[in-house]
Amino acid sequence: MTKNEATVFIVDDDPSVRKSLLRLVRSNGWHGEAFASAEEFLGRPTFSGIGCLILDVRMPGMLGSELRALMAAQNISLPIIFLSGHADIPEGVAAGDEGVVDFLVKPVPAKVLLLAIRNGLEQQAAAQRHKHQVIEAPK
Repeated sequence: MTKNEATVFIVDDDPSVRKSLLRLVRSNGWHGEAFASAEEFLGRPTFSGIGCLILDVRMPGMLGSELRALMAAQNISLPIIFLSGHADIPEGVAAGDEGVVDFLVKPVPAKVLLLAIRNGLEQQAAAQRHKHQVIEAPK
């Protein structure tokens, strides 16, 4: 997988955060798409490529955890990096228990976020390779 084959989705209600994250993602060679709400993200066409989701925990309307649960119920498989300015330990632990790639507290250093994005994208690329792998029967 090359960087330009991957898409990083950003869902955050703060326009300045969306703009900053989108700039960071694109400057590191990934495609980026930003959404102001979970509902807006859910309205986009189905995505089947390599990607990950940077998801704000607390937003008006649907919370990040509610979006994650809805995605799981609908078998939408995108690695999630939770981002929160209001983090606490129980919230972070719960996110980890639910298979989230990372739980980061705003403001997050760019290096830390970029590492989380790489980990999420590699995780999904590996899962897709495994899913599409053809197993040959022994002769």
